[in-house]
Amino acid sequence: QVQLVESGGGSVAAGGSLRLSCSVSGYSIGWNCVGWFRQPPGKEREGVAAKTIGSFSAAYYADSVKGRFTFSQDNNKNTVYLQMSSLRAEDTAMYYCAVNRGACAGTWSSARRYDYWGQGIQVTVSS
Repeated sequence: QVQLVESGGGSVAAGGSLRLSCSVSGYSIGWNCVGWFRQPPGKEREGVAAKTIGSFSAAYYADSVKGRFTFSQDNNKNTVYLQMSSLRAEDTAMYYCAVNRGACAGTWSSARRYDYWGQGIQVTVSS
C-alpha cells in the first residue's frame, strides 16, 4: 500500500520559513515525478513545485513561489522536502504532496496527472 505522509506544517509570521517533508512508503519515488500542491480556503488546488526524482532536470515551480520555495529530496529516505522562505499570507493553504508514476512534464501542475496523494498538512502565515 502506497502512503505519503506530510509533516512540518504549522503557523508562522509573514517573512518566516517552514520546511515541509513528504515521506513515501510502499513505492519507490526514483525517476517518478513528485509534486507539491496547495489548496487555499475556498480555492482550487494548485501546483507549487515538482521534480523528477533522480533526474538532472531542474525542479518546476509556480511563478508565485519562484525564488522563495525550494524542492529537494533524500533518495535514501524516499522523502522529499519543500523549503518555504519569505512566507506571505497568501501562502496560507493546505499543502499536499503527490506522486505521478512517470517523469514530470509540462503538465506537472495538473493534479489529475498524479496517482498517489498525501493527506495534506496545514500551513498558516499571519500578516
